[in-house]
Amino acid sequence: MRTPQLATRFVRVLAAPLLVVGVVAGVAPVTAAARPRPVGPAASFTVSGSLGGVAATSASNAWAVGTTGSNTAAKTMIVRWNGTAWTRVPTPTPAGGAYLSGVTATSATSAWAVGATYTTAQTVTLRWNGSAWTRVPSPSPPGHPQLVAVAATSASNAWAVGGTIADQTLTEHWNGSAWTRAPSPSAGGAELAGVAATSASNVWAVGGTGQGNFGKTLILHWNGTAWTRVPSPSPLEDSSLSGLAAISASSAWAVGFATSGTSYQTLIVRWNGSRWTRAPSPSPAGSVLKAVTATSAQNAWAVGSTGTGKTLILHWNGTAWTQVPSPSPAPSPELVGVTATSATNAWAVGQTGTAGRIKTLILHWNGKSWT
Repeated sequence: MRTPQLATRFVRVLAAPLLVVGVVAGVAPVTAAARPRPVGPAASFTVSGSLGGVAATSASNAWAVGTTGSNTAAKTMIVRWNGTAWTRVPTPTPAGGAYLSGVTATSATSAWAVGATYTTAQTVTLRWNGSAWTRVPSPSPPGHPQLVAVAATSASNAWAVGGTIADQTLTEHWNGSAWTRAPSPSAGGAELAGVAATSASNVWAVGGTGQGNFGKTLILHWNGTAWTRVPSPSPLEDSSLSGLAAISASSAWAVGFATSGTSYQTLIVRWNGSRWTRAPSPSPAGSVLKAVTATSAQNAWAVGSTGTGKTLILHWNGTAWTQVPSPSPAPSPELVGVTATSATNAWAVGQTGTAGRIKTLILHWNGKSWT
C-alpha cells in the first residue's frame, strides 16, 4: 500500500533529497506508541509520531491529526488545543493499523478526521460530537483507497477526497446521515490531495494526474450536482497541487510544486471567479508547498519545506506572497498542514526527525512571529 496520506505520485515527489516523508501531508512509518509529556507554553507538543492536518474554529479550539507507531501497529492520533495546551484525545484505531491525514471542524462540537487503514484496505472517517471521537462507516472501493483531506460547511455537508492505488480519484460526501461515493473525473490516472468548500454548491478539490515523472495539476469543482475538471496551470515538466483554501465563490488558493528533473519550486495558483492563474511566490532552492489557509483576501498562509531541510512559511498580505521566518528544529523538519482563524492566530503542523525517530511538530503564529 502507498505511503500514508500521499498518492503514489506524491510519494515520488517526496523521494527527493529535501524531504523525510510525504504529505498532504505525508506520514511515514514512525516509532512506538506516543507517550504524551507535559505540555509547555503555546505551541509545544512533541511526541513520537507525525501530524498531517490541522483545523481550528477559534483561538481556544483547534485539532491536529496524524499517526503514531509503525505500519500494522500504527495508531490514529488526534490532539486538541483548548486555549492553553495541546493534549491527546482518545481515538479509535481499526485492526491492522491506521493513520489520519485530514481534519475539519465547523464548531467546538462538530469535526471530522479522515485517513485509511494499513492492511485491510479501508477508508477511515472519524467524527467528533463534542464529547468523543467515533468511527463512521465510509465507502471503501477496490484498490486500497485512502482519504487524504476533508472539508465541511455544516453538520449535514462534508466532503472527503483521496484516491486509490490504481490512480483513481475518490470523492465522498456526508449528507448528515451517511457517507456516499460521488463520481469524479480520473482521466489519465489521478489522485486528490486537498479539498475546500464555501457552500453546498461550491466545492474545490485538487491533486495531480499522470504517471511517472510527467504529471499535471488537477483541479475539480463541485457545483451542487456534479464534479467537473477545471483548467489549471501546470508549469515545467511536472506539477502537482496538494493544498487548498477557499474564501468565497470568487476567491480560492491552491499550492504545490513544479519541477524540471530534480529542481523543485513552489507553485501557487489563484481562482478569481473566472479562472485559475499562477501567482508569483518565493521559492528557496528545492522548495515544495503542502498546505494553504486563508481568513480573508488580505491574509493567507502557505507551508512546506525547502531543499536545505528547513521549514517554509509564506504569507499573503493582499498584494504579494513573502517568506516569513519560521523555526526549523533539526533534523529535517517538514510542515504539511496549516490553519488560521484570524490575522493573529494560526497553526502549522508536521514532523521533524529521520526514519524511526519521527516526532510531531507544531508551530504557532501570534500576529508577530512563528514559535
